[in-house]
Amino acid sequence: MSVAVVVVVLVASRAFAAQPDFSGVWIPDVKDQKRQETEITPPWKPDVLKQIQHLVAEEKAGRPFLVLSYCMPHGMPSWMLIPHNAMEILVTPGRITMLGEGDGNRLRRIYTDGRAHPEDPDLTFHGHSIGHWEGETLVIDTVAIAPQAYIAISEAAGIPNNGDMHIVERLHLAKPDVLNDDLEITAPKVLTTTWKTTRIFRRYPERHYEITEGECAQEDLSAGKDEFGNDIFIPAPQGPYGSVHVVK
Repeated sequence: MSVAVVVVVLVASRAFAAQPDFSGVWIPDVKDQKRQETEITPPWKPDVLKQIQHLVAEEKAGRPFLVLSYCMPHGMPSWMLIPHNAMEILVTPGRITMLGEGDGNRLRRIYTDGRAHPEDPDLTFHGHSIGHWEGETLVIDTVAIAPQAYIAISEAAGIPNNGDMHIVERLHLAKPDVLNDDLEITAPKVLTTTWKTTRIFRRYPERHYEITEGECAQEDLSAGKDEFGNDIFIPAPQGPYGSVHVVK
């Protein structure tokens, strides 16, 4: 290995080591999420606001709309806006990976190797994310999000972004084990202006939390047997409004 290559490797290693430690399992601050549902609302367009108000009224009446239904991925930005389950952050050279509970598709890849967004990206629920460091803050730029991905303010109130959404996040440690995600969400089809909001996640290293397997389809299923005695899942009896009203 040449001297020049050794120097480059050493510099990259030192830069990687100097970055703040985001690794580990993070628990969302659900209490603060609830506060922001009423205090820091998105700047919905007037016609969209009417839809949101109807969804909120339906939830209060006991008829919640299942925003995250059919076991579709949460997608961005709902992944970060309304998580109720733990997520794990894996920090490796050139990439940060977020793994989550809740459904089998909770996976985000944030590329930090200097690449640009693809010129003709495939649209996905979580989009294409690239990141760079500004001091101790990780700035994440996400595009190429499917128009069907919701902007959700709760599990019963949200609207598909309808296309052309752009999200910028700034992840930073407010305290050694408190991670803030400052989001700037631009969705010209449903928002009048860029929405700025923050979500808080907490790490408890002394408790040794681990994320567990979570498959949302199992919420609608019960353990049973087939005609041959094999262990299978069968549809669970439900109330009139879906899995949140499963009959016990």
